[in-house]
Amino acid sequence: MSTLQNKIDFALVLRVRNANPNGDPLNGNRPRTDYGGFGEITDVCLKRKLRDRLQEEKHSIFVQSDDRKMDGEPSLRSRAESETNGLGKDAWNPKKTKKDETAKKACEKWFDVRAFGQVFAFGKDGDASGVSIPIRGPVTVQSAFSKEIVGVTSTQITKSVSGEGDGSKRGADTMGMKHRVDQGIYECYGSINPQLAERTGFSDADAEVIKGILPRLFENDASSARPDGSMQVLSVIWWKHNCKAGQYSAAKVHDSLRNLLNDDGSFDKDRLRQALPGLEPEIIDGF
Repeated sequence: MSTLQNKIDFALVLRVRNANPNGDPLNGNRPRTDYGGFGEITDVCLKRKLRDRLQEEKHSIFVQSDDRKMDGEPSLRSRAESETNGLGKDAWNPKKTKKDETAKKACEKWFDVRAFGQVFAFGKDGDASGVSIPIRGPVTVQSAFSKEIVGVTSTQITKSVSGEGDGSKRGADTMGMKHRVDQGIYECYGSINPQLAERTGFSDADAEVIKGILPRLFENDASSARPDGSMQVLSVIWWKHNCKAGQYSAAKVHDSLRNLLNDDGSFDKDRLRQALPGLEPEIIDGF
């Protein structure tokens, strides 16, 4: 299968209602905001959701979350070295396998490695001593930021913890805090680079998979902090250039939406289609 032949830029318009879209563990799990008070959802958080949706579609994923593990491997290293779920220990032994060959096999096996890249850096012990294999992926996803300053509501709650002994006894209730963004429209931008796709084997078919997942990024992602329906993708905008280098810079492509996007998440679709002559975006409604 040939690798990606056309540069791709994309954007997402997201809506948050009474949810904590991305808590900050260093700030009491309050929703992330910048110094100006605008809401933020980090690129790491968004790629986690992409990986989860890919995994639900039975794509092989290397960086699996603990609550969604499908292979039972206790660590990334264990998964990488597994004869069943990974490449086997010999693949990570520099005396037996070249690093470029290992990188190629890793990209072939795991979708997220092929798309986002990965750094395989193992310890100093055993056959994997000195192995460090960086893979730079073609898919970049920026952090999402809100259009306006977000209001954060904090509620004091009680929570129960396990008691002493075997943990079966209910412990005393303790006080805690729960935070939410009352309402916010967020915008996120990303790109897919054909030159880097050549190195990882990322194909046009892979790009179509990403495009199909973006409109339902928050499906099957409900939690106490993000109840069903509180997080929604309103629109996905997908620009496919007619060449590898791109007809316009990513900054100019992204600005074509940024300059039209209203605070409520709406935008003039006809003006967006005409903003860049020769490059008409595909506008996809979210789920």
